[in-house]
Amino acid sequence: MKQFRNMALPYIVWMGAMIVVPMLLILLYAFTDKGNDVATIRFSLENFARFFSDTVFMSVLKRSLYIAIITTVICILFGYPIAYVIATRSEKSKLFWILLITLPTWINMLVRTYAWMGILQDEGIINRMLGFLGIGPVSMIHTSFAVVLGMVYNFIPFMILQIYTALTKMDKSYLEAASDLGANAIQSFLRVTLPLSIPGVISGITLVFLPAVSSFFIPKLLGGGQYVLIGNVIETEFLTSGDWNFGSAISLAMAAIIMFSMYITKKVDKDPAANGREDN
Repeated sequence: MKQFRNMALPYIVWMGAMIVVPMLLILLYAFTDKGNDVATIRFSLENFARFFSDTVFMSVLKRSLYIAIITTVICILFGYPIAYVIATRSEKSKLFWILLITLPTWINMLVRTYAWMGILQDEGIINRMLGFLGIGPVSMIHTSFAVVLGMVYNFIPFMILQIYTALTKMDKSYLEAASDLGANAIQSFLRVTLPLSIPGVISGITLVFLPAVSSFFIPKLLGGGQYVLIGNVIETEFLTSGDWNFGSAISLAMAAIIMFSMYITKKVDKDPAANGREDN
């Protein structure tokens, strides 16, 4: 056992250097003023006060949360039916469709987003097709529609896979019991399938909402820099303005919001079968 423990040491060192140390630096920068050196560190909440008191930053935060919520809702509305249909197919058909869904994720997300820039341009494929129908050109690039579309395209596979996993792990005897008790297909879905798949939906919400609310290159590319989200503000503070203290404070505030949302989803994510046994 000691040999196996020793094998874990390189991973512990790597995690400490790549995760723990950067997080500690973010904490230090967030709670200190700009321009401090090691000998004269002065702790302050000024960075957080600046962020939460500025109406411009608050509007960007609200916009980021709004876009993330819209993206998550659309992923649920489209992802659940797709996952449900795949889960009801044969084993060979399941493998094919899952491969088809995961195939785009093998390509770098940045490359896929650049591809959408070409598709949504005024001279892109969509506007050319609309031109044959006598419609357009429709301005789609550098709009909120383009940003949401890019996020949905990049993140919906996570939603589909989580719901699909929950549906395939579901005990089919529950559906048989519902049928024996006289439930039709709609009743069986609403009373059995949907509640048992909620953990998958919650996991999908987590995997979609968290990257969507902090994304920076999707709104930068598809929004053309005109549609600023909180991720773009953090990038600007670190790389352009050089205000690492304020950028760290925003990052920490976003981390707190994300952890709070994860706590809420954890509270909602309960075992339906266990709840049913408790009710009985």
